[in-house]
Amino acid sequence: MSDSRIDVAIVGAGFSGLYMLHKLRKMGLKATIFEAGDGVGGTWYWNRYPGARCDIESMEYSYSWSEELEQDWEWSERYSPQPEILDYANHVADRFELRDDIRFSTRVTAAHFDEEANLWHVTIDSGETVQARHVVMATGCLSSPNKPEFEGEADFEGETYLTGLWPHEGVDFSGKRVGVIGTGSSAIQSIPIIAREADALTVFQRTPNYAIPAHNHPLDPDYAATIKSEYPAIREEARDQAAGFVGSSTEHDDLAIELPKEDVRAELEKRWARGGLTFMASYPDMGISLKTNDIAAEFIRDKIRERVDDPETAELLCPRDYPAGAKRMCVDIDYYETFNKDHVSLVDINATPIERITAKGVQTSDQEYEFDAIVFATGFDAMTGTLAKIDIRGRGGAKLSEKWAAGPLTYLGLMSTDYPNLFLVTGPQSPSVISNMMVSIEQHVDWIADCIGAVGDGVIEPIQQAETEWVEHTNMIASMTVYPYAKSWYLGDNIPGKPRIFMAYLGGVPEYRKICDAVIEQGYAGFALNGVPSNAKVDPMEFMEVDERLLPLIAEREAA
Repeated sequence: MSDSRIDVAIVGAGFSGLYMLHKLRKMGLKATIFEAGDGVGGTWYWNRYPGARCDIESMEYSYSWSEELEQDWEWSERYSPQPEILDYANHVADRFELRDDIRFSTRVTAAHFDEEANLWHVTIDSGETVQARHVVMATGCLSSPNKPEFEGEADFEGETYLTGLWPHEGVDFSGKRVGVIGTGSSAIQSIPIIAREADALTVFQRTPNYAIPAHNHPLDPDYAATIKSEYPAIREEARDQAAGFVGSSTEHDDLAIELPKEDVRAELEKRWARGGLTFMASYPDMGISLKTNDIAAEFIRDKIRERVDDPETAELLCPRDYPAGAKRMCVDIDYYETFNKDHVSLVDINATPIERITAKGVQTSDQEYEFDAIVFATGFDAMTGTLAKIDIRGRGGAKLSEKWAAGPLTYLGLMSTDYPNLFLVTGPQSPSVISNMMVSIEQHVDWIADCIGAVGDGVIEPIQQAETEWVEHTNMIASMTVYPYAKSWYLGDNIPGKPRIFMAYLGGVPEYRKICDAVIEQGYAGFALNGVPSNAKVDPMEFMEVDERLLPLIAEREAA
């Protein structure tokens, strides 16, 4: 045990933790990052599977808080590959001399609040306890890999890999028969690369995903220079866009449902040619009306049929039972074309379910497939998974895991009632995974730093009513969209027994930022400072611009 004392304990050395440490240092506070890995980078440290890369363009998936860093760093591709993003994180840690205040290979196992001293006791896996006035959970949204249990897995005589915990030394699949279980984002990125090496590749698919081509390419130096010369304006434009990146707000005032289908398809064709996540921002009703959404969904299905030679395989790869974009839209590089290779095959486990893992491979209800290696591309326990693994106890010893048993409860996705001075970076019920994470990370870190500065040696936590109303508001906004019509990790559907609740804020990045700013401007409305509740209240609907034309579409969808 130890009685060491710091101002702020930060959990996680990803992009949230690094910026948080830098910001707190500038304020003259003593802060320490506790990081389970032996290096910085967060999700980009752990996710080293073949083909891993960001789905936000490189020039926007980067810090904006240092002009010198913006100008000096050179990205090589439109969409950064994982090794380059990890290099960037390491460069930031070195450039700003952050490593001295990072304790690597140190996992936080518990954080208990001491009501008498108004301190957090943070316990690490060595048994040591550190006292901190504030705790910042910079644990990331996709940092707890999901590994479903398969009967007989221990019997398998070959190699097994999990995309979320990929070996740092890499894997050579040359000459091997490989099975991949899962067709989410990590599978869509890794399958084309694995197929280049393996002698035979079999993909086991339960749910096909919608994927938009990345049209990735080396970054033209002149283009990068132009972006850099206009960075302040581009960053501001991104913050004012629905998902925090340029092009994520709709450019059309017209509703697609009111236009000729050929006009809508022409717009979709233009966006398909550009590639990337702006596809779903084509029209205001794309994420609201199931009829409009189906135009986009069928457009994507037609593109899959064009890209895949075998008609039967193409149909298996076409999503049908959920709206486009209701799961995280994937950005692919040659994913569908990979199934045109003679040594690549697709197994529909809805028709022939996996029964068990055998010594030789995978047994379905139809046959046994023999492999030298199996890759589990099975995603993450998103948003809350990592927090649930830490024994977090607030006032009266209340366990956060028990409070959140029916779903996460936060105010603004930043704090939870009864857990004073415990902050969440891009926590549940904030834009987080629906947005450009860099934009959301910077906004949260800035907000938290301002709050810590205002609180000083005091304590702050949300008022129960504010938390309840925020959760209700978040759920109401989600219910207006097509998102709940899919089984997805946004709702925890990929984790057996996890409550089904939409865990991100869909009201838009600029609206959310205005709400958070208003909370501060009104003296931390919705919070209690040193036990004294604020009398001020911020109504989030005052910051929402509701398109009245969409309301009948919502009513029609719900009636159907």
